[in-house]
Amino acid sequence: MIASINPATGETLRTFDELGEGEVEARLDRAVAAYAHHRRTTFAERARKMIRAADILERERAQLGMLMTLEMGKPIKAARDEAAKCALACRYYAEHAAAMLADEPVATNASRSWITYQPLGVVLAVMPWNFPFWQVFRFAAPALMAGNVGVLKHASSVPQCALAIEDVLRRAGFDRDEFQTLLIGSPAVARLLDDARIAAATLTGSEGAGSDVGSRAGRAIKKTVLELGGSDPFIVMPSADVEDAAATAAKARTINNGQSCIAAKRFIVHEEVADRFERVFLQRMGELRVGDPVDEATDVGPLATKAVIDDLEKQVRESVAAGARVAMGGARLDRVGNFFAPTVLADIPARAPAYAQELFGPVASLFTVRDAGEAISLANATAFGLGSSVWTTDRDEEARFVAEIEAGMVFVNGMVVSDPRLPFGGVKRSGYGRELGAFGIREFVNIKSVWAKDGATVLHRSNTE
Repeated sequence: MIASINPATGETLRTFDELGEGEVEARLDRAVAAYAHHRRTTFAERARKMIRAADILERERAQLGMLMTLEMGKPIKAARDEAAKCALACRYYAEHAAAMLADEPVATNASRSWITYQPLGVVLAVMPWNFPFWQVFRFAAPALMAGNVGVLKHASSVPQCALAIEDVLRRAGFDRDEFQTLLIGSPAVARLLDDARIAAATLTGSEGAGSDVGSRAGRAIKKTVLELGGSDPFIVMPSADVEDAAATAAKARTINNGQSCIAAKRFIVHEEVADRFERVFLQRMGELRVGDPVDEATDVGPLATKAVIDDLEKQVRESVAAGARVAMGGARLDRVGNFFAPTVLADIPARAPAYAQELFGPVASLFTVRDAGEAISLANATAFGLGSSVWTTDRDEEARFVAEIEAGMVFVNGMVVSDPRLPFGGVKRSGYGRELGAFGIREFVNIKSVWAKDGATVLHRSNTE
């Protein structure tokens, strides 16, 4: 049984039966048949459907946003914005996919040589609950435009969002089997990865889930893209606009109720501006309104599941026991729902979970450093390497941070965000491969080299022929 539960109230909204093995088998067969047709459609045909999907997302952003809010607790304004962002990705790939995957001539000793990009087949997407539409569309838009078909195993806590995404794409004109939602539990993923009908897989989720999917797919020699956790540094140097940095820091830490892989989590501040930054940061965090995510005035809603808030509470408790100072907050709120107070921890020892682990919720880790070198060392003192934000107006410092921070993304004087135009992904235990941009659409294609010699060899015929 798969249940949709409102994290703000604990109310069970709907329940669904998991698909049986026989139904999954039939759906995979239909996906393969759909691929045989879809791969031969033109970019123009696919683009028309993708633009219709964007139109639906924009037109129905209020309803789709409410579904996200009720199912995983995202503040309603952010949920509507997420639907609109999905439309942006659809339009981006509708416009640019043909150019991104156009044949590329290469000079060799042949008459003609070129690189051509061809789809792989049925791609399995294992997606998380925190951005229930965006995470899926940033896979689906490029994959479908490339000529692949998709099967989605979404997080079991957001089944209504998963079905709504399938419905949007179907109404946009994609064949019912070119993108399918499979309501199945996590144990069924292994069977899918072993299935020869699945050509490749992408996962956004935890380290453990990524390790399981990557190793399983590796045994079957299947391409994977993994976008995993992050403990992103947010570095503030003396030349920065400290007030702007602190105000942005509060937003960067609490976006999506703090449940984002690219949310800033470790705030690393030069000692010259540390007191000023902390004062403004605490003020801004304290001004955040925690409450019902359906309320337009709410800044921070509930955490998505009981397991998420339980894990966060344990990490905070262990960090405090290890010696961290609670500068603000520090506990779940005494009210119905999965609400945790906006929290700032400081003076954090290396043995504390808040030092380098990913804290998935509105909890910030605050550090003071003496110089840029120490900031970089601390920024890299984690198993993760997803995003990073650095605040400086010194171009030499900027160049050093860009060169030496171990992350897939560096944002200078701004918070980390995902953008359809920029490749998105990380290094170290944050995963491998890229989503979005031209790199994203090329992850699930066969990059085929072609070498051709013009003219045919003429065989000399004998006089008796």
